[in-house]
Amino acid sequence: MNLILSVEAVTSKIATRAAVSFLALATGLTIYQVVTRFAFGDPSSWSEAAARTAIIWAVFLGVSATIRSGSMIAVDVVQSALPQRHARLLANLTRLLSLIFFSVLVVYGAMLVDRVSSQVLSSLNVSIGWAYAAIPVGSCFAVISLIAELVRSNAPQAAQDAVALGEEKQV
Repeated sequence: MNLILSVEAVTSKIATRAAVSFLALATGLTIYQVVTRFAFGDPSSWSEAAARTAIIWAVFLGVSATIRSGSMIAVDVVQSALPQRHARLLANLTRLLSLIFFSVLVVYGAMLVDRVSSQVLSSLNVSIGWAYAAIPVGSCFAVISLIAELVRSNAPQAAQDAVALGEEKQV
């Protein structure tokens, strides 16, 4: 159990930092696009596609962080109306369904990358597979985070407290 949580802590940090980096890159590229278009009257042909690709990567990598922080779309209204035991079962059911969904994205995303790898982003002159690779990579990080959430939610309260204390020390 501790191994799963430790691995997830590392992978979530990697995914979060990469997502933030891609978001910063997308912001810089978008500013560059606006400046070249409106200040110089000569828009860059490649920055829009690069910014769009960076945003795609930021979104898919950011899923891991949102799962870890509990910020994914929740069914709080329904959960608050249920007894605690049923609310916990519903929360685990949503985690399990999300795990299935992201597992499917890993498999079919990898197949999609393989299928489109021969196509080229014309403005960047690189394979469009690099953009589509965000799907299986980000989904893989999400799967790891969801497994850890299932482990955390089903761990005894003392173990959850120890994990919470350990995370506070690391921050």
